[in-house]
Amino acid sequence: MIRVIISGFSGSMGQKAVKMVSDSDDMELVAGFNPVVTDLDPQSYGLNKNVKIFNKLTEIDISADIWIDFSIPGAVFDNTKFAIEHGIRPVIGTSGMSESQTSELKKMADEKNLGGIIASNFGLSAVLMMKFAQVAAKYFAESEIIEKHHEDKLDAPSGTALNTARLIYQARGHNQIQHSDDDPLGTRGGDYHGTKIHALRLPGFVADEEVIFGGVGETLTISQSTTDRQSFMTGVKLAIHEVMQQDHLVIGLEQII
Repeated sequence: MIRVIISGFSGSMGQKAVKMVSDSDDMELVAGFNPVVTDLDPQSYGLNKNVKIFNKLTEIDISADIWIDFSIPGAVFDNTKFAIEHGIRPVIGTSGMSESQTSELKKMADEKNLGGIIASNFGLSAVLMMKFAQVAAKYFAESEIIEKHHEDKLDAPSGTALNTARLIYQARGHNQIQHSDDDPLGTRGGDYHGTKIHALRLPGFVADEEVIFGGVGETLTISQSTTDRQSFMTGVKLAIHEVMQQDHLVIGLEQII
């Protein structure tokens, strides 16, 4: 059995992960972690009495194979570092880490020959959208990204949008051309090596993204829409089984699909 700890187990995504693990024949939930909970009784959350609940990293004293993280941007780096230091394979769905932080974590995991993944999105449609965008970037010199998320999402741009822009930049090998620096109201959005990113935070959305490529006399739009967070669990489950066989930290689910 694959022994799993879920960080952020009581949140909306954490609850989906709890159900996914509980419904799996080859996984066992051994612990939940969330620093904001005060009730450490697992049965208060509908969990088996043998599951341990922790609200401090320093008190986690249980062995596990996988650390699933759906916490918050401000905590995910320390959580992932803790998991790696304790030989627990990280499966990280929380966005908000900088490139320097992910590089540091990758170095740590690779030195320990520890498998893991940091993914900006576990939705298969989103991952395929990123891969298609990377292909299109070779043929279109200009593109912009519009990402739409629920009003409670803390980070902007989303990890998915930022990773999409990163893949586009890697495919082109150079910065995108800029037509104007005159933007007094900041209406042109964020910027990643010339690719503009526009972030919407509104009720009614879960997670949508579109990448629009423009060329002479034509445009290409690649888009995906997520209406239920349950869809992410297909990618999480795939990632768990993959990292159990890996000896290094992977950045992006697109690297294993």
